[in-house]
Amino acid sequence: MSAITGTEQRKSRDGSPLEVLRIFAKLGVSCFGGPIAHIGYFRDEFVTRRRWLDEQAYADLVALCQFLPGPASSQVGFSIGLMRAGYLGGLAAWTGFTLPSAILLVLFAYGAASLNGPLGTGLLHGLKLVAVAIVSQAVWGMARSLCPDRERASIAAVAAVVILFSTTSVAQIAAILLGAVVGLWLCRGAPPAPGGHVSMPVSRRAGAAALAAFFILLVGLLAVQGHAEPSGLNLFAAFYRAGALVFGGGHVVLPLLREAFVAPGWISDDTFLAGYGAAQAVPGPLFTFAAYLGTVVQAQPHGLAGAALGLFGIFLPGILILIGMLPFWDAFRIRPGAQAAMRGVNAAVVGILGAALYNPVFTSSVKGPGDFAIALVGFVLLTAWRAPPLIVVVASACGGMALALALA
Repeated sequence: MSAITGTEQRKSRDGSPLEVLRIFAKLGVSCFGGPIAHIGYFRDEFVTRRRWLDEQAYADLVALCQFLPGPASSQVGFSIGLMRAGYLGGLAAWTGFTLPSAILLVLFAYGAASLNGPLGTGLLHGLKLVAVAIVSQAVWGMARSLCPDRERASIAAVAAVVILFSTTSVAQIAAILLGAVVGLWLCRGAPPAPGGHVSMPVSRRAGAAALAAFFILLVGLLAVQGHAEPSGLNLFAAFYRAGALVFGGGHVVLPLLREAFVAPGWISDDTFLAGYGAAQAVPGPLFTFAAYLGTVVQAQPHGLAGAALGLFGIFLPGILILIGMLPFWDAFRIRPGAQAAMRGVNAAVVGILGAALYNPVFTSSVKGPGDFAIALVGFVLLTAWRAPPLIVVVASACGGMALALALA
């Protein structure tokens, strides 16, 4: 993926940032269903309808974004905007796709406190039960695709045990690193990734600078970890670490953010899971959950400033490493060692998410047979009936309210 020049560059960059913003804003209010669904929406919009890139180029771009940490669908969108209208186009794509859901979650954060009485309590509890169904579906689907053999299933199981018996977020980083190391040893048997090429207006110098910024910020902000009182720097560090260490989709950010915000007492488990449930009801990337967390965190900065800090902090690492890898991806992705390590990392991610499904998602939400029934119905709707997540959110919220009224 080298820099492009001359006629080829003019051909690929014949759009404007305003055009990109308009198209991605439309997608930002209509793309429900999570990152895999978003990638399907993007393919229909930019490969089939608009023909901004061909099928092979799009497949190669998706492969890169799924390989990297961060929000895959947002990274694909940023890349398409970058191809179309340069760096301003990438920013326009991110803005249009991200802001609608971020605004909705900030509004929910301000309104959640007013939900009192049985109906309000039941609604919030129903949103918590949505997380049980959604994360169960994510674990089920990811386990089938990312742990198809005994080696990767074993990596996932070991990662889950490490997380379940640990009390520190360092264990999550250790589990990811362990997955990479064991993957290098055990996961070399899969066939190599297919070839392909995507031209991007990113020079090797710009890519190297972005990679350096990514790692310098990550190492520097890891030193901030463990401070009990949230400040602007501590909050930014928590969001940046989560965004930098998420492999495998937006749902994997749940255990990382919970460890960063709930464990030190910055917000309660109930508040956290209610917001996570609400995040399933809005379109766009799940990473906009950071806007909700930044709004409700108990100490300064919070509110709109906290929401902006959360969005910037959690999306920045994924964009930096994407820009950093674009000029080097073609040469790197064909290396068997890199592919083996990532297979191990992806298996470890399944284990981390499985541990999160038990604690905190299940243990803090399912308190009786009625709760389990609502979560089970949501899971079946998602997996067997292929219902849109918005339908499951509405059904679970109604179930939570009905159960609260019955018990009142």
